[in-house]
Amino acid sequence: MPDDPTATPLISCHHLWKLFGDAPERWLAGQGGSPDFGTISSAGYIPAVRDVSLDIAPGEMLVIMGLSGSGKSTLLRCLSRLIESTAGEITVDGQDLRGLDSRGLIELRRRKMGMVFQNFALLPNRTVLDNVAFPLQMRGQDRHARRERALEVIELVGLAGREDYFPRELSGGQQQRVGIARSLAIEPDIWFLDEPFSALDPLIRREMQDEFVRLQGMLGKTIVFVTHDFDEALRLADRIAIMKDGVVEQVDTPDRIVLAPATDYVARFTEDVDGARVVHARALAEPLDGAVPDGDPVAAGDSIHALARRLVDDHREHFAVVDTDGRCIGRMSRTRALDVLFGTADATRSAA
Repeated sequence: MPDDPTATPLISCHHLWKLFGDAPERWLAGQGGSPDFGTISSAGYIPAVRDVSLDIAPGEMLVIMGLSGSGKSTLLRCLSRLIESTAGEITVDGQDLRGLDSRGLIELRRRKMGMVFQNFALLPNRTVLDNVAFPLQMRGQDRHARRERALEVIELVGLAGREDYFPRELSGGQQQRVGIARSLAIEPDIWFLDEPFSALDPLIRREMQDEFVRLQGMLGKTIVFVTHDFDEALRLADRIAIMKDGVVEQVDTPDRIVLAPATDYVARFTEDVDGARVVHARALAEPLDGAVPDGDPVAAGDSIHALARRLVDDHREHFAVVDTDGRCIGRMSRTRALDVLFGTADATRSAA
């Protein structure tokens, strides 16, 4: 999580639209509002992104997810201006992204943005070292400096000793690590990742998720990560934005997505989720009503699953919830926590 969630957003979009079709800007401007999916489709347009507004804090990992065709990849491409949006505002570090000319956009990407996609797009006739150093070469960095930086990030992603391998000599997971290292070589503030692990087999995918969590813990990048896998979103995200038909149905923390789904569509994503592994004590903390509860506190970052034994054995009505500095941030009801632990009917609503 970002250290200060109230910080000025690094990325913002307001009333963002992307319609595919003939002269969509003119048609949308003539609607004088927010046309629905049916109206847009009947006019011959494909509504990929509809009236999306998001703020992404420095150091936050926002995961955008949804089924195929929901608009998640199109939204990422609009936020990075890989495609032009139809209407709305996008700011990146205070700059008007849509207002930048080609030169300004290239400069912004070189200074601030890294990108990783499902297709690794490695250069087959270049070694790992040369692939990772390639963006630095394009930036005009001298050979010694770019080699030094490339070796640094190769070690960071766990590929030390394979600098002279060619892509064909690597596994799929190792190739993806090269792609990640290449994007990290330019030291971006913002990282855009579109289904980066979806082509990997399940075991390698899990390994890459673990590696990604480790890297994020070390580097603290601002990340927009697209996936269709809800379990992956729950493992990685500070917040999740769930999309359907180009609309963001809900954007919230994994805890809140599970405890309080905003729509029936979002609720369907959470039906098979083990809430005890997702929900943390922080999400169940209520304001103190009088004195701090007696007894050992629980850590705000502990999942209900991790607290299971204490919840069963300790019959106190409430537990104090403390942050990483040991400060009490509220109290947690044992009954509500047990509802989440055992998946009691209506536990979601009672804990929301």
